[in-house]
Amino acid sequence: MAKKRGGRLISSAGLVNYYESEDRRAVHINPYYVIAAAAVIGALVLAMDIFL
Repeated sequence: MAKKRGGRLISSAGLVNYYESEDRRAVHINPYYVIAAAAVIGALVLAMDIFL
């Protein structure tokens, strides 16, 4: 078997490093806001489909 270097999975394609890194300059959005916005947009689309 081949030795693992650095403990990284080959199949992860760098995603593990991306999600583990915390960048203070990045925009952080609360997941509840994303779910609420999706629900509001879904309700608006449904209302437009019914009334228009």
